[in-house]
Amino acid sequence: MEKAQYAILRFAKYKGPEIGNIEAHNERTKEKYASNPDVNTSRSKYNFHLIQPGRKYRAEAERQIAAAGCRTRKDSVRVVEALVTASPEFFKGKIRADIKEFFEEALTFIESHQSKETIISAVVHMDEKTPHMHLSFVPLTEDKRLSAKDIVGNKKKLTWWQDEFWEHMVKKYPDLERGESASETGRTHIPPRVFKKAVHLNRMKEQIVALMADTNLLNKKAKMEELEALLDKYVPAAEAMRTKLRKYDKAYRELSDENAALEAELQTAKNAGKEKIANRLKYGNMEQELRELHALVDHIPPEIVAAYRSRATGQEKKREGCL
Repeated sequence: MEKAQYAILRFAKYKGPEIGNIEAHNERTKEKYASNPDVNTSRSKYNFHLIQPGRKYRAEAERQIAAAGCRTRKDSVRVVEALVTASPEFFKGKIRADIKEFFEEALTFIESHQSKETIISAVVHMDEKTPHMHLSFVPLTEDKRLSAKDIVGNKKKLTWWQDEFWEHMVKKYPDLERGESASETGRTHIPPRVFKKAVHLNRMKEQIVALMADTNLLNKKAKMEELEALLDKYVPAAEAMRTKLRKYDKAYRELSDENAALEAELQTAKNAGKEKIANRLKYGNMEQELRELHALVDHIPPEIVAAYRSRATGQEKKREGCL
């Protein structure tokens, strides 16, 4: 039996400095993508734009916001990114022209619901496992308000987007099925950026351990400064990551309970319902993902904690001496 082919549309909201990070990823401005092994830079030449950015994402967002006369806060969402793709099976056997046509159709759909003038960039990546489009826009409403909440910001609206997107795309691609969002299934997915951050933290930890193992460390001022800088970044970031993982732990416990019920339901389901239940069960790999994440960030070596506390104590005494 052939695998189902799903039309996929997801949104993410960005407020400040992270806008530069998504631009670097989308526009492929970095030479290497060590934190994202899916990027094959030898194929990046095959990426293409449907809408070319005229300036930096943040600069263009601020320009549009100012032109609309909108007030902003530090935590205002300035850019919304739509990720458009389909199941890998959908793209099998398709040539570049076919793939481009698919994303052009998706762009037509988005432009029918969000002003074309607000779109900063629409770029298709062909250098990862599955072709996909990153479409970034400023969340300005028709009446010129800056409101990501009105455009994509609640469960009802996200469900509406999923319905409308599928209904639009299925007219041209009748084999496509409607995708399910996490907001509808109640499932919490672990974003790829969490894995990337965990990998980065683990590499930082290895750097710290290597520096501390240097027998002449105390005699090398430059290395001491490097160690101190790494400690100041690593320890707070690792603690923040461990706090974040608690959310996914809770989601997994709920998922485990649900999967147990689904397994039982699968045994008694008729053929028509088996595939749907199986599709809901396949998210059980979250357990393995969580294990990998915890392995990367749960254990902070005692010597690192001791060095960090020692540094913090030294800084406190230095401040007291200045009073």
